[in-house]
Amino acid sequence: MKTSTRYTAGFTLVEIMIVVAIIGLLATIAMPNFVRARRASQTDACINNLRQIDGAKQQWALENGKIVSDVPSDPEIQPYIGRGSGGLGRVFCPLVLPSAPMGGYTVNAVGTPPACLQFDSVQHSSVIF
Repeated sequence: MKTSTRYTAGFTLVEIMIVVAIIGLLATIAMPNFVRARRASQTDACINNLRQIDGAKQQWALENGKIVSDVPSDPEIQPYIGRGSGGLGRVFCPLVLPSAPMGGYTVNAVGTPPACLQFDSVQHSSVIF
């Protein structure tokens, strides 16, 4: 006598629902960390842009004998930015649209650090001292 055993390969609906629930739980845990890391990365990029602008201002002032109250224009510090022929129009805060005037930064006088137009002490605390 021959008995036929039928084996079906696959997953049951309950197993699939458990896997989906676990993936959902992991995504719920990971999303706040991802958002926080993204914000920190944008803030770091903004601070580095501010440092680059400040360094360009200082170098411009030294080479041209300027004082702390002089304010450089975009074409004057463009050679010191180090971005080829892009100038300050290509240096923008990650939180500001690239089409914003001056890319989201205020150059200020030589003795004053540049400022981010998107500065917010809670959400975007990009400041150089």
